[in-house]
Amino acid sequence: MSSTDGRVVVVTGGTRGIGLGLAREFLARDARVVICGRSTEAVDKALAELGSDRASGLATDVTDRAAVQALWDHAVATFGRVDVWVNNAGLSAPRGPLHTVPVDDVHSVVEVNVIGALNGSAVASHGMAAQAGGGWIWNMEGFGSRGEHQPGMAVYGASKRAVQYLTEALVKQTKDTDVRVGFLSPGIVATDLLVGDYTDDPDGFEKVKKVFNILGDRVETVTPWLAEQVLGAHKHGTRVAWLTKGKAMRRFMTAGFNKRDIFASEDA
Repeated sequence: MSSTDGRVVVVTGGTRGIGLGLAREFLARDARVVICGRSTEAVDKALAELGSDRASGLATDVTDRAAVQALWDHAVATFGRVDVWVNNAGLSAPRGPLHTVPVDDVHSVVEVNVIGALNGSAVASHGMAAQAGGGWIWNMEGFGSRGEHQPGMAVYGASKRAVQYLTEALVKQTKDTDVRVGFLSPGIVATDLLVGDYTDDPDGFEKVKKVFNILGDRVETVTPWLAEQVLGAHKHGTRVAWLTKGKAMRRFMTAGFNKRDIFASEDA
């Protein structure tokens, strides 16, 4: 476990799932952490779970640039600076043909996943450029980021493809500065976001569950490695990916020998 010298890390969407897992792992590596969520109640609950005086949080609507700026200001007022900013906040839409996805869901996904990442990147890049030593911005990849296609994933996939372009643009924009940018890819993780995609399609979930159990992992398996890689990164434009093509291939080859259920209750 590496020391971070008390680096300050902001994790948007840090009240549950991968975001909360990352916050926990950053704290375990001596970082000071600021999380945000959509409500004060969610933030307070997450902070209680983290149970650290090196953690703080603020209810933040990431689709509102002023609110994201307030999150940056809160982090600086609390811990003095921001060294790492992780744009993790994200939503998914119900799976299905595009015309069947409710318009409100389309707007929510695009606003949180794309506008949220744009706001976080803009605020963080501006703030880091003005502070000594700069800092790191990490944008969270997801299905569609690298051109993957699957029926029923038009809205979410398009949003993540947009985030990929944004991150590539940021890498070029911040070249030869103290602001560094990276791609963060957690792979398939058993979270409410993943399971929620199939709320109205339990039969569909049963069909893909076998593949998820081969390729997927739990939050507590993935986030320690991701946090370690983020804090140890040096190369501008680096991509931290948990599920590589090689790892996926090995898992398929050994699937008959390794029975896994990433969705099973930990108490089972």
